[in-house]
Amino acid sequence: MVIKKISQTGLTVSAIGLGCMGMSEFYGTADEPECIATLEEAVELGITHFDTADMYGFGDNERLIGRVLKPFRDKIIIATKFGIVRDKNQTIARGVNGSPEYVKAACASSLERLGMDYIDLYYLHRMDPRVPIEETIQAMAELVKEGKVRYIGLSEADAETIRLAHQIHPISAIQSEYSLWARGPEKEILPLCQELGIGFVAYSPLGRGFLTGKITDVNALEKDDFRRTLPRFQEGNLHHNLLIVDTLEKIAKPKNKSIAQLSLAWVLAQAPFITAIPGTKHRKYLTENMGALTIDLTPEELDTLNKLIPPGFAHGERYAKEVMRAFNLMSD
Repeated sequence: MVIKKISQTGLTVSAIGLGCMGMSEFYGTADEPECIATLEEAVELGITHFDTADMYGFGDNERLIGRVLKPFRDKIIIATKFGIVRDKNQTIARGVNGSPEYVKAACASSLERLGMDYIDLYYLHRMDPRVPIEETIQAMAELVKEGKVRYIGLSEADAETIRLAHQIHPISAIQSEYSLWARGPEKEILPLCQELGIGFVAYSPLGRGFLTGKITDVNALEKDDFRRTLPRFQEGNLHHNLLIVDTLEKIAKPKNKSIAQLSLAWVLAQAPFITAIPGTKHRKYLTENMGALTIDLTPEELDTLNKLIPPGFAHGERYAKEVMRAFNLMSD
């Protein structure tokens, strides 16, 4: 496994981490024994970076992560997030809370669910427009002073917010969606991370599974799979977006690599401060993802991919329009 120091603050993680969200919610039914086996195998493979959030499964994901990974605590980086507020009676509804009081309460609850004394990397999941980012970051900085958090980060933040936050306390990581079909961070966020010495964590680097080539019909997904609601998976856009898969197949096949491996290799090749956290709940895909580390894309191959799949090539927004507006998310 490749281990990288991605931030000037000293944050060091495996080049490929593990996104754990799907083990508890959103991507259809999960097999808990297989999820546990996947987490344990990830540690054996040298993965040190495990990503969760308090909203995944209404806290169940943190409980799972804590229960399974606590024996390996001194070898791993646990990243979790707060700020998105959900109601079990209205599971689709979303709110945001970045108030200092909520920062402290959310951290205490996450620590309890994880069964751990500290969180390695603590993110504000989405920005709260009602609370100045300086106030939220100051509260997070106090958690660092108290030893409850080691590093702090922001998820899906814009450049202005990142600059303001970084002035209050060093930001160690920015987490945003980034892949061959989600290129938004290239405009401002990646250059800013390089300038400020901040690590970048790419979530959904496989396009929520689309860039594996295994999703060709949205109707084949389970009824409760939230990808059914995403514009890029809708029939009107899906046919066009499958051209991306066709292009990847033509480049991956001669290398005897999978589409997923090529897609991950592309993300990691964009900058040394980038790490990826593909999500999976199956050991076979976990092992497959590790194969991306054996791919060394040449400048010519990277240039070819950028020309064949340029920014904005994918049809459809990353999320439904109302979600994009509510969270002020960047488009590609």
